[in-house]
Amino acid sequence: MALFALLFVIALLPVLTMPIPAMVDYPNHLARMYILVRDGTPQAHPFYRVTWALYPNLAMDLVVPLVARITSVELATRLFLLASQILTITGAIAVELAVKRRFQVSGFLALLVLYSVPFAWGFVNFQFALGIALWGIACWIVLQDRAWPLRLALHTLFVALLFGAHLFALGLYGFTLGIHELWRARTRKPALPTTMARFLTLALPALVAFGVMKATGGAIGQEGTAWNGQTKLLMAFATLNGYDLWLSTGGTVILVGLIGAAAMRGAVRPIQSGCWLAAGLAALFVVLPTRLFDTSFVDLRVTVAALLIVPGFIVVSPPSRAWGRLAAVAVLGVTLVNLASALTVAAIYRGEYAALVASFGQLKPGSRVLVGHSGNGEDAPLGDLSDYPMYNAATLAVAYADAFVPTLFTSIGKQPVTVIDGYRHLAVPYGGPTAMVILRDIAEGRPNADAPGYTRTWTEDFDYLYVVGPSAPNPMPGLLVPLAASARFALYRIERRRPGE
Repeated sequence: MALFALLFVIALLPVLTMPIPAMVDYPNHLARMYILVRDGTPQAHPFYRVTWALYPNLAMDLVVPLVARITSVELATRLFLLASQILTITGAIAVELAVKRRFQVSGFLALLVLYSVPFAWGFVNFQFALGIALWGIACWIVLQDRAWPLRLALHTLFVALLFGAHLFALGLYGFTLGIHELWRARTRKPALPTTMARFLTLALPALVAFGVMKATGGAIGQEGTAWNGQTKLLMAFATLNGYDLWLSTGGTVILVGLIGAAAMRGAVRPIQSGCWLAAGLAALFVVLPTRLFDTSFVDLRVTVAALLIVPGFIVVSPPSRAWGRLAAVAVLGVTLVNLASALTVAAIYRGEYAALVASFGQLKPGSRVLVGHSGNGEDAPLGDLSDYPMYNAATLAVAYADAFVPTLFTSIGKQPVTVIDGYRHLAVPYGGPTAMVILRDIAEGRPNADAPGYTRTWTEDFDYLYVVGPSAPNPMPGLLVPLAASARFALYRIERRRPGE
């Protein structure tokens, strides 16, 4: 336990030591928190307005503004992220204790995936909600033989929390409990009315929540769905480390090899619904699209959820002390490499984010700021994932300079923030920086079919341009005036062209 406690503290350092954690979506969320906190005051944002509705993706939007009443917005948002990480780790342990009545492997595997793709990329609402879901699963298992009113009351509470926090986490919670109840019905063979009553207990609170959402005009994202089946296996190997594809692949190979070797030696034994859950979550990973209802990487979220849930249903019994030590060293090694990677990226971006925030002093308040990428703007940049935390960082100009940035998250059904009427044509509800080759083509009058709509007349519509990504020379010296730069960004003022030029 002492080793686990030490690793637990180390795992939180990339967040504890960073004013702005190095996660691609985190700056975008932080900017939105500033808008929410200032709403209804004389300092309300000039370009964005708050539009509350019953959206199933509001965890931090509800919590952070309340905490920000007693502390800064920046600290309140970071505390929410810390709470999400703690909920995730302790929730995995709670599932294991509920099933096996002892602490064994789940806590260590939770630390191993703490900086996996969904979490290292700043999917904060999902992480917070998944932590709650893990605790809900643990409570259901503990109470599975208790009277139905108690189970229904507690289950309804968790459904309400998860519905408000993140819809996909609610889906994973319901899917896990559904598979567990199917196993229970198959193995215990209760009377049909009893089985139907148990499933009705599971389904009823969620059905009521969706009914209330529809009745009050709520929505679920913008219902965008995308399939990418040909890369599922590749992305599964890219899940374990959100900052380095090769470390992720290596760690996954070690983990899969270790599990396979343990299975062949009879060192792992599923209990209760363990086999059913492993098979069900694997099937869910295969059949789900990459994007569902505007929620990205949903299949990879299943992978991480499985690593947090299934180990709680697996009893590990090493065939020998030496074998057990070797397995422990392998898991510990992968965990330490992942944490070292996260700490390294955090150290790099501590300076980068500080320089970026300082550059906002160059912006005139109320400016319109476009974001470009010095490379091809690939999202995600699998060639160098350590570049990813800068992609959304310039959206902080929304908070620090009262600027308009088109890539601030304003997706209907996900965020309670929308753009004012006069600027909606320049906004993209969910998107990243545009490749500079596209912006150069537009500026020089060449058509480019890949150009996003809001960039078609960017030289006239925007006042400043942030170019993020690897350092590169000024791409258009006659148009862009350099104002500030660091290793991973450059700020330019856009010179207006006079008629005839």
